[in-house]
Amino acid sequence: MSRSRVLVSTLALALAAASAQAADLSPLTKETGLPRTPEQLAVVFEHADLGFKVIPEQRRIEGDAKLTFKATAPLSALVVDLDPEYAVSRVEVDGKAIGADAWQNPEGRMRVTLPKPLQAGGSVVLRVIYAGQPHVAKRAPWDGGFVWATAPTGEPWVASAIQGEGCDLLWPCIDHPQGEPLLVDEHVTVPAPLVAPGNGVFVGMKERNGWRTYHWRAKNPDTYAIAIDVGPYEQLSGSYKSRFGNTIPLAYWYLKGDKDAQAKDLFAELPRMLDFFESQIGPYPFGDEKVGVVQTPHLGMEHQTINAYGNDYKKDKYGYDWLMQHEFSHEWFGNQLTNADWDDMWLHEGFGSYMQPLYLQYLRGDMEYHAALLDQRAALSNKYPIVSGKPQTEESVYNREHGPGLDIYYKGSLMLHTLRSLIGDEAFFTSIRLAVYGSAHPWPGHFKPRYVSTKDYIDIVNKVTGKDYGWFFDVYLYRAALPELVAQRDATGLSLQWKTPDNLPFPVPVDVRIGSNSGETVTVPMANGQGHVDLQENALYTLDPQSKLLREEPRFAAAVKDAAERKAAAEKAEKDAKK
Repeated sequence: MSRSRVLVSTLALALAAASAQAADLSPLTKETGLPRTPEQLAVVFEHADLGFKVIPEQRRIEGDAKLTFKATAPLSALVVDLDPEYAVSRVEVDGKAIGADAWQNPEGRMRVTLPKPLQAGGSVVLRVIYAGQPHVAKRAPWDGGFVWATAPTGEPWVASAIQGEGCDLLWPCIDHPQGEPLLVDEHVTVPAPLVAPGNGVFVGMKERNGWRTYHWRAKNPDTYAIAIDVGPYEQLSGSYKSRFGNTIPLAYWYLKGDKDAQAKDLFAELPRMLDFFESQIGPYPFGDEKVGVVQTPHLGMEHQTINAYGNDYKKDKYGYDWLMQHEFSHEWFGNQLTNADWDDMWLHEGFGSYMQPLYLQYLRGDMEYHAALLDQRAALSNKYPIVSGKPQTEESVYNREHGPGLDIYYKGSLMLHTLRSLIGDEAFFTSIRLAVYGSAHPWPGHFKPRYVSTKDYIDIVNKVTGKDYGWFFDVYLYRAALPELVAQRDATGLSLQWKTPDNLPFPVPVDVRIGSNSGETVTVPMANGQGHVDLQENALYTLDPQSKLLREEPRFAAAVKDAAERKAAAEKAEKDAKK
């Protein structure tokens, strides 16, 4: 691209930003995961054939969506979700246009009256042609939408990140975790010579009149994991020979520049990460498609088989790219295992966050495993339960002021650490495989993506162990406060008692080390939440010497309070400086 073209493109983007700020989202579009309508509950979403023309200079897209539904009950109408800021120019049912009086989309829940009722078992194709300026992300990926950026070399660099707001920011969909299409064909048209990596398998690319159309095909993608990524990308390619016998394609699309060596280093990490997940959890779920990563102008998101990566090749204090590893974990916990409702989001983020300490244990042993867990422990707030027991939206779960927020990550992770200690590695990892694959012995090609609820996982743990662990999850998931271990010396030794919210039962055994580091360790059964250890009068003791138990500890509460006060002071100082 010439210097003059770069300047013109940059100016056009700046003018577009100044004159066409995205409108506020409608209440329906702003939320994702609202209860589905009866019409949405009565269909199987068989196929989404999605066409997107991305016009960077106008910050505009033109969409053409053909959606195939199979009815499970008689239907007189179809309902899909689509941002009402888009202008809809044509709606078709089974290839025939319908009048404007047959469809409405006032608030973002588009209702289409069918020309004739559809019987159970029948199929229908809904086509929606639309265009407009998609919602611009204010702070992707947390406050999501489209990101219109410029690559260091001057070309347009575009990405979507819509987990928090939902698929209706991009295409007419069923904006709910259980709204996944069985198959998606994605056709992304971009100005040549830009590149558009996508979900699933690359089918082909056609170039005509200065435009390139990239065709991608994916099976069972999460609704928010269908992504648009456009840029002047270079591609690194390779393959991975799985321990399960299959060969998995690897690809990384990155911006060529002064960090080519770091890009190659990141790509070189993928085989090791794959070996970790396949050895600890099971087969990579999308081995017949690819492991894909794309560099993005936002921090990252777990887009299925095309993980968004924007961490600028930073390694954390443990010497690896934790964000890349975390987002990659969502191929198992998010894209293969999908939460049945946003209330079950800890299944994505809790398991996904536990994978970082577990990865360090795999790489280097127990010391860094426990150090990473300690980092997570210091971040807990314990203000709201991480599971409410009723349907939730994404906003209600991730909002730390009115919901669990980061606790779905770190409290979920630490609870899993305690569960692993309680039931043992064999039962623990078997429960994970059953949740992720529906099989204790998964094999490539013999499983499909699954919807899983919190109740489903509890039932799996109970089945694997042959015991009822509902009490364990009642305390950790459905209550905000952590259990507290109360220890009191008396004339005969040490009395222990679990103090729990609402006095719930919590018979978790407690290890007590008597004496120095080389002293005897006894396990106190804690039947009925109580136990006793015989101790000599002046004997030293250590509770939970191997740090197995997630419990209330005043030192962490003080650390969290101190961090909050420091943050508030820094924010106030920043505001004062701007006055």
